[in-house]
Amino acid sequence: MHKPRLLDRVRESIRVRQYSTSTEKSYVAWIRRFILFHKKRHPSEMKKPEIEAFLTHLAVDRCVSPSTQNQALQAILFLYRMVLQMELPWLDDVVRAKPKKRIPVVLNKDEVLSLLGNMPPAQYLPASLMYGSGLRVSECLRLRVGDLDFPRRTIRVHDGKGGKDRVTVLPDHLVDALKAQIACIKIEHTRELTLGLGRAQLPIALHRKIGKSSHRFYWQYIFPSKQLSEDPRMPGTKFRWHVHPATIRKAIVVASMKSGVAKHVTCHTLRHTFATHLLEAGTDIRTIQQLLGHNDLKTTMIYTHVVERGALGVLSPLDR
Repeated sequence: MHKPRLLDRVRESIRVRQYSTSTEKSYVAWIRRFILFHKKRHPSEMKKPEIEAFLTHLAVDRCVSPSTQNQALQAILFLYRMVLQMELPWLDDVVRAKPKKRIPVVLNKDEVLSLLGNMPPAQYLPASLMYGSGLRVSECLRLRVGDLDFPRRTIRVHDGKGGKDRVTVLPDHLVDALKAQIACIKIEHTRELTLGLGRAQLPIALHRKIGKSSHRFYWQYIFPSKQLSEDPRMPGTKFRWHVHPATIRKAIVVASMKSGVAKHVTCHTLRHTFATHLLEAGTDIRTIQQLLGHNDLKTTMIYTHVVERGALGVLSPLDR
C-alpha cells in the first residue's frame, strides 16, 4: 500500500479537525508554495532558517501584508505540528509579522442608501442583510431557511468566525423581501425533488447522521447558486451551494463606483457601518459585541473611534 502524499495528508488532517473548505484550500496552497520555494525539499529536512527565508521572501519580494504573511506561517506550523507530528522548540521562536491596526471605513446613512440603490436586484437583499444585521459575507450567504425566525425578528448565525454560533437582528424592512425569496426557493426546491435532487450541502458528519433529512426545505440556502456542483469532500454527490462570495464582492465594488462614494467600500464595510450606526444611536457597546460575535470587547471598541462626532467624539478647536 502506497504511503499518502504529503499534501493529501495535510487535507486529511484538516478534515479530521473539521476546518472550513476555504481554510483547507489556503493551507494547502501555502504549504505547496513553501515546498516549491525550497526546490521541493521535504519539510522534515528543513528548520527555522528555511521557514524565515520563505517568510522574508513573501515580505520583501512579494510585498504581502502582515496578515497574509502570518497566514502562511500558520499553515507551515500546522504542517509541522499536526501533520508531521514535529513539536520542535524553535517553532515558537519563528518571527511573526506585526499586524497593522486599521480604523474601519464607515459609510453615512445617505451613502448606504445610495450604495444599496445601485446594487443589482439579485445582490440587493444579501447586501442589505450585511448592513441591516451586521453579517460577514460568508455568514450571509450561508444562511438557510431555518435560520430565520420571523416572529422574533432574529437570525441565527451558525458556525460563524471561530466556529461560534450567535443571534442577531432581522430588520423589519427586509421581512417581505425575505419571505418572497423563500417562496421562490420553495418552488425550485419542489421541482428538484421530483427530479431526485434537492439535497442540501451539509457538514459530512451531519449529513451522515441525518441521511435523507438533508432533502428538507429547512436546510436550503436562502441565496442558492444557479448551478448544481459537487462537494469536493463527497465526490459524485450533487448539491446546490450558495452564491459565490466573489459575486457579491464584485457587485459591491461596482455599486460603490456608480453611487459616487469616495471611499474604499467592501462587503465588510457594511458590517462596520452596522456597528457604528448602532453605537451612534445609543446602543450599548456590549450588545453590539454580542450581535457581531466578538470574543473581546476591545475588538468592538474600535467603533468608538469612528462615531459621527469625529475621532474619539472630540470637537475640533477650530469649530469651538
